[in-house]
Amino acid sequence: MKLSVYSLKKVLFDGDAESVNCQTTSGEITILNNHRPLISGLKKGTIEIIDKEKKEHYIPVSAGFLEVSSGSRIKLIVEA
Repeated sequence: MKLSVYSLKKVLFDGDAESVNCQTTSGEITILNNHRPLISGLKKGTIEIIDKEKKEHYIPVSAGFLEVSSGSRIKLIVEA
């Protein structure tokens, strides 16, 4: 799935990912390939990303928004 994580100052991640784990306003969520479309607010926490090479990425955030589109496209706009 294609993942993009943006802050107001820079691109924090842009590439293919196998999974994304983050804290939404409704609770913790893990997004995998072919996840249903979703829009949610993000709470303070750490976004955990596993990329296609199985490398782990951790991005601490204080707030933000998450959008999962059909076609396995994920965008996060965050305050880092």
